[in-house]
Amino acid sequence: MKPIQLGRMTVHKIHEMDSPTPMLAQLPGATAADLARLKTWYTPSDDELTDDPETSCMTFGLHSFVIEVDGKRILVDSCCGNHKNRSLPEVHQLDTRYLENLRTAGFAPEDIDMVMCTHLHFDHVGWNTKLENGKWVPTFPNARYLFGKKDYDYFVTNPEGEEIHQEAFLDSIVPIMDAGKGELVDEDFIAHREIGDGVWLEPAFGHSPGCCTINAEAGGPPAIFWGDVIHHPLQMIRYDLPFAFDADPPQASATRQRVMKRAAEGDLLCFPAHFRLNSAGRVKVDGDAYRYEWVAE
Repeated sequence: MKPIQLGRMTVHKIHEMDSPTPMLAQLPGATAADLARLKTWYTPSDDELTDDPETSCMTFGLHSFVIEVDGKRILVDSCCGNHKNRSLPEVHQLDTRYLENLRTAGFAPEDIDMVMCTHLHFDHVGWNTKLENGKWVPTFPNARYLFGKKDYDYFVTNPEGEEIHQEAFLDSIVPIMDAGKGELVDEDFIAHREIGDGVWLEPAFGHSPGCCTINAEAGGPPAIFWGDVIHHPLQMIRYDLPFAFDADPPQASATRQRVMKRAAEGDLLCFPAHFRLNSAGRVKVDGDAYRYEWVAE
């Protein structure tokens, strides 16, 4: 994704990796009819989708966004991270070029003023820390890290609940708090200026207990960074489908529909956490469902 200018705000995408997984493992209940409808407007750059859900993949794009606004540099969702022990083989002991990609976009880790996580799952917090002399230290040493209270409290009080997320909590959240860099905030926290002219959180519970969207507007078109409210374009046709990692599937489905409705009605420029291609785009009403229009490169 090329940098996108929205009034006083510029948004940059920082790629970490793409991760394919069998579709039915993540979105059980997807049908051939769903795929046929999706293919009328979704054109991946490879053979991700077949005509049969049994042989189709959903490929996660893993990336961060950096918001430049009013002299501040805010990093949204810090992906998986390198050198981390994970119970999921696909993300165990990664060695990606994430920091090199950050520098290519024009940012050193020291340039980041704030890190915001839409929720505290492993693939949204991993680069909060890096391994240095055998110890996990803040990757962005000058940043203020904002963590939602609900997710934080959940992982403190349910240490055995979800192994891979707990692994990330211990190596990517706890060291930030121990270093005095973390701040626990409510899920409607205003991070910069004010609602309608700044950066602010909005509750989007369901995928995780404290999942949020991040909203941003700065004298131009409004933007939404929706984290894991929607993982794959198929969920825009079948927002009722439970996703494998949803903590509360019915609530996640209701949140998904609400966010899509607001994005379509408000003509929001959307920055999904896991959509591929150039990621950014707009939600459009499509009969009894929705579709996605990517911003042209």
